[in-house]
Formats: sequence, C-alpha cells, structure tokens
Amino acid sequence: MQPDIEAIAEQVFTALADPSRRGILAALASGGPATATDLADRLPITRQAIAKHLALLTEAGLVTAEPGERRRVRYRLRSAPMQVAQQFLAALATDWDGRLGALKEHLDG
Repeated sequence: MQPDIEAIAEQVFTALADPSRRGILAALASGGPATATDLADRLPITRQAIAKHLALLTEAGLVTAEPGERRRVRYRLRSAPMQVAQQFLAALATDWDGRLGALKEHLDG
C-alpha cells in the first residue's frame, strides 16, 4: 500500500512552519546527529522546548531517535519525508503550469 503523499507532505509542512523546528533541522544538518542537550547548547531554545519540538519532528518522520550511551538519545535527520513533500509540490507545480499555459493560450488566441 502506497503511503498517503498528501498526509506526509502536510506533516512536513506543519513541522517546517515553526522557525524553532527549522533551526533544529538546520543544526542537525550542519552538525550531524545530536542530543536535545547538545542542541540546547547550540540554539537559543531551552532543552525542554527542544525536546517538545523533536517529538513533533520525529512524528513527522523528519528525524529519528537513536539510543546512545548512558541512555542519551541522539537525533538524526531523515530525508525521505522531505522528498515526499518535494514530490507533492512538484505535482502541484505541474498542474499549475498546465493550467496557466492553457489560460495564456486562451487569452492570446
């Protein structure tokens, strides 16, 4: 069964709507896997807020939690949901391009 592309894209867009979550994703992209404490050291966000944002990012599939040493959980980026969102946007763009092209033809004709 194929995953619901629109539902996955919606979760990604919801996650990306918050600037703090985008900051967390950017920190993971530039610095690699990190714990909530590591991220709190790098970002102007409390560890508790980061943990809350990481839960939503995990639910959206954008990060994955990996058990680490001394019961510390490290978070790693996952690109698959972002790729699904890109496919969703590309399909929308194709639909719009076709409709705008038809409108242009009609108006020029």
